[in-house]
Parts: sequence; C-alpha cells; structure tokens
Amino acid sequence: MPLPALASPGVYIEELQSNVHPVVGVATSITAFIGRALRGPSDQPTSISSFADFGRTYGGLWVDAPLGYAVQQFFLNGGTQALIVRAQHKAAASKLALGANMVLIAANEGSWGDALAARVDYQTKDTSNSSLFNLFVKDTGTGVLESFRNVSIDASDPRYVKHVLEQMSQLVRVNSAPPLVRPAETTAAPADKDPYSAAGNAYVVAAGDKGSDGDPLKDDDVSSAAVQTAGQGIWLLEKADLFNLLCLPPPTRDTDWKQTTWDAAVAYAKGRRAFVIVDSPSDWSKATDATSGITSLVTHSDSAAIYYPRVLLADPLKENRLDTFAACGVVAGIYARTDAQRGVWKAPAGIDAAMLGVSGLSLGGQPGIVTDSDNGALNPRGINCLRNFPVAGNVVWGARTLDGADQLSSQWKYIPVRRLAYFMEESLYRSTQWVVFEPNDEPLWSQIRLNIGAFMQTLFQQGAFEGTTPSEAYFVQCDASTTTQTDIDNGIVNIIVGFAPLKPAEFVVIQIQQIAPQ
Repeated sequence: MPLPALASPGVYIEELQSNVHPVVGVATSITAFIGRALRGPSDQPTSISSFADFGRTYGGLWVDAPLGYAVQQFFLNGGTQALIVRAQHKAAASKLALGANMVLIAANEGSWGDALAARVDYQTKDTSNSSLFNLFVKDTGTGVLESFRNVSIDASDPRYVKHVLEQMSQLVRVNSAPPLVRPAETTAAPADKDPYSAAGNAYVVAAGDKGSDGDPLKDDDVSSAAVQTAGQGIWLLEKADLFNLLCLPPPTRDTDWKQTTWDAAVAYAKGRRAFVIVDSPSDWSKATDATSGITSLVTHSDSAAIYYPRVLLADPLKENRLDTFAACGVVAGIYARTDAQRGVWKAPAGIDAAMLGVSGLSLGGQPGIVTDSDNGALNPRGINCLRNFPVAGNVVWGARTLDGADQLSSQWKYIPVRRLAYFMEESLYRSTQWVVFEPNDEPLWSQIRLNIGAFMQTLFQQGAFEGTTPSEAYFVQCDASTTTQTDIDNGIVNIIVGFAPLKPAEFVVIQIQQIAPQ
C-alpha cells in the first residue's frame, strides 16, 4: 500500500504481500459406502461421523442389507468420516393425503414413511387469512416431531408450504400441485397449546399410498449405463467433494457383485484419485478358488485391492450369533486407523492391523483359517489375506494392489505407495489453484518451488519417503527447463515433483550360522 504523506518525522509501517501459499494435505480416509438402507436420502451422498449418525439418518442395521454392518465395522475399527450413497430397487415413498387439495409424500423411499402422522390447525398469526395454517408432522416410529407454523398455500408467500418443507423438513414434502385451498383442520389445537400433545388424538394418520422398501439390489442399480446417465449409483458421488476409499458391501449376504460393477467402481474411483476395497466372493472356500477366480471377478488395477476370506461377526439382529460378512468395512476402518496413527505411507497390514469385533474367518460360509501355504500362493497373485495368529488374533496380512501380482512388475505394486501418490496429487491439485492466471515467469516458478518444497519437506520429516537427506527423498522442479517459451505462449506452467516411496517389508530373512569352536 502507498506510504502516507510524510507530514512529520516518525516511523511508518508498510505491509508487503507474502509469497507463501501453504500446501495443505487433504484427508486420506474418507470412505464412501454404496448400498441399500431402510431410509435416508437417495438423491445425494450424506456425510456421517459415527454409526449413531448412520442410525439416525439411514435407519441403522437391517438384516436384509449388509451396508449397515459395513458402516458399523468401519467406525469400530477406527474410521472417522463416511459418505453414504443409498441405492435402491423399486422402493417407493409413503403418501399422506390431507384432503383432496394437499398430498404429503415421505421425504425418501421406504416403509418407514407408513409411520408418519400429521395434524393441521388454523391458530395462525392472522386467523382471518384463509391461506395460512399450521402443520405438525410426527414420525411415530422414531418419535421425531416437526412443526411448521404459519405456512401458506400462496406460492408468492415467503412461507409457501412447498418451499418450506423442501428446505426445512426431514420427514415430508408436498407431492401435489399447488393447492387451491388450505387443508382442513384435522383437530383443534390442544387446550394446553402444546402442538405435540396427544390429547384428543391430536395427530392422525392420513390416508394414502403405503411405502415400500423395494427388492434386493442388482448390479444395474449401481453400475449400469442408465444409472450413470441419471447420476445415480456410483455416479451419485459426483455430488461429493472428496472421498479416498470406496466400499461396495454385497447386495445381500448371499450374493456378490459382478465384474461389470467392480470394474465400473474401480474406473470411477481412479478418476477421483480414490482407492477401492474389493470383497472376495462368498463362495471362495479355499485358496485355489481365489487364484482361479480373481480374473473373472475384477480387472487388475493399481486403484484397488482385494481381501480374502470373509469374516465372522456377531449379528445384533440375530441374538449376537456369528454370521459371515464381507470385510470391506473392517478393512476400511483399519486404513483410517493406520493413517491416523502412522500416516498414509504405512501399509494398513501387520500385527498392528487387528480386526476389532471380528470373531474369526469365514471360508465359503464355514469357519476356517488361511495357512502359510495359502498365503504363499495368494500373495504373489496380488490377493491380500486375512489371517489369525496366536496372541495377535485376526489381522490383515497383505498390502498389495490388484496390480501387485509379481508377474505384472507394476510400480504401483503396494497399497501405501499408490495411496501416498494419490494423497500428494490431490493435495497439490487443490493447493495450487492460486497459480492459475498468475504471470508465468521466474517469480511465479520460485513461489511454486517454495510452497511445494515446504510441503514435501514436511512429509520427509514425518518419514513418508525413503532416503536420509531431502535430495535423496524428493525433488521439485519448476523453471525454464520444465516450462519452455512455447509452454508460456500456450499458458502452461509445468511442475515436476518426484519422490522416493517407502515400500513395505513383506519378507524378513534371518540367516543363522553356527560358529565352529576355535
């Protein structure tokens, strides 16, 4: 800013613009779950931070859908944030007919809406206004109550009932065309003026169509071309800003997703710099089933990892008897726990990667174990095993991507290397937006080197890279050698960031030699 007029001798302060634009690391373990739920929004993903949140929004555990169990295990094993995408097959919403001129519809599909009740009275701020009324809605299943006072049937009124319900109600919407007259009073206001009083049957269940939970999910409900066009299923995540992991719990306990669904999920996640956790099919009962069936389950990719076998969990809806479940929720929680405790560059596997809440392993629906020989056959194929060890208990014992088969020789063989690269890419992408439209010359390039270099140095100090010095661990290039005059003329600035990743120690070799007596 310009200096003030120097009217008298003294000290004058001038603030200068800093060249610092810090690169902020993004979250690494926001997990998206796609599946069937009892209730909840189906037109957008919803962020939750606990299983209690899932219960309030999506109805909690449901014996017919594995989604709730996967989310529960995710939070139990260390997860902190999840995105829920509710998919459905032929589900329908309940309707409440408040006379011929107004029909309310449940806010989302499912039989839960059959428990809705409503009450209308005319005790408004202006009783002479025939367009105003008070609407009270109650979910008798959960006890949730909502009140909307002084709403109007006049579309020009700021309290127009259709708009008010769309923006403020978690239970109902107006399904009919704008009504010509307000709905009739269901009952007079209770004598104590309490809108939620049960006195005199204040709430009545209005007649209307019953809701439906629909049928079990099919592959076309989450991965078909029609679903993609409609922006549903996997592609509903387009409405989410950021997610790092993607889980697709099975459609039912006894069915599995087809290869088309897994391939669509992996392709979409790769475009979003996210990682897919693939569940092994329910009928894989031995190691040979996995080695022969992997190619027909999912196409190999560096943006996904598969885990075998499934796990045994106590089912609260079945008197806590053990049942077989896919392991994606458990594994995603371990990813999140490892990221928080050690960093995204640490493999989410090993003795520390204990599967909390897991009572055992399920091979083809029967209790069993994975032996050393099984692990020796599966690991070179890029199939991660879940193991049981004395003292350590049930743990994740593999850290390879679906490109991790020895025969493929991929640079993205290991999960932590792939996820660290995604973390860096997303962080740099979001934190370098300020560069756009800046003058493309050495002052800009030096700022870029300064800010990205500080970010990489922080990661180096945290132990994310191999090497004992910064020059061995990473480099940042942005100068005339990366951005030519032709690039400048085309409005392009090129930044090259290199890093030396840490790879997990899969094999520990101990050599023992006898010392001959002298």
